[in-house]
Amino acid sequence: VETIRPDIFRPGFFSVFDVLVHLHREGKITLEYHFDESMNTNVIDRIDGEPNWWYQIYFSGGWPENNVFRSDHYPWKDGATLRVSKMDPAKIEAIYQTWREEIKRLRSVGGKVIIPNVLIQSRSFHMEFRNVEVTAHNMRKDIFQDGVITALDVIMSLGDQKKLSYDLKWYEAIGRADIVKDYWIENIDSDKAFGGCGYVYETGSLKYRRFTGNHIHLPTGSRPLNSPEYVELFWICL
Repeated sequence: VETIRPDIFRPGFFSVFDVLVHLHREGKITLEYHFDESMNTNVIDRIDGEPNWWYQIYFSGGWPENNVFRSDHYPWKDGATLRVSKMDPAKIEAIYQTWREEIKRLRSVGGKVIIPNVLIQSRSFHMEFRNVEVTAHNMRKDIFQDGVITALDVIMSLGDQKKLSYDLKWYEAIGRADIVKDYWIENIDSDKAFGGCGYVYETGSLKYRRFTGNHIHLPTGSRPLNSPEYVELFWICL
């Protein structure tokens, strides 16, 4: 499988959307699509002549979940399961509109990623930051091209700006998820993950908070950003 987004992925790595393109090239499906600059993404026009498709993907140890993330940004991982099904076109258009708003926000500040709201709901404290400028740290340069900004870069940028301290830890596996292979935010300031307790996160448009689309099981280091409306980290115990 080869990526059609070499601006995002390094050779040998590819996205969920690239899998659909590969199936098309193999003659397994007929995929019609185009790249939309106003949203910075490839969109499906038709599959086998039918319009209005959306996707679900989950990794090892996961389950199907709502998502509103660009499929050509979503890295493929060994053991992943992909489902594509019909969806109400009005719902698809509503998602597209939030993506257009992101790109407008990005262009309005000269291409800088400046996040209006970053929230951290920790075990013993609450932090809120406004208009956080985020820069790339290239922590996953095995997957992404240099300069690709991920959700992990948000916390790292706040660290650069002396707004907080943090530690990262690499996990090969976590619980039932036997293929993780990514960094986890292990602690922020005085609160450190322990046992089944630690930080989870979400990001995107405020219209899709929590499990309506933004809260997906994609590690921070593997989630490329455009210009989301917010990023939130919160403490949970499983």
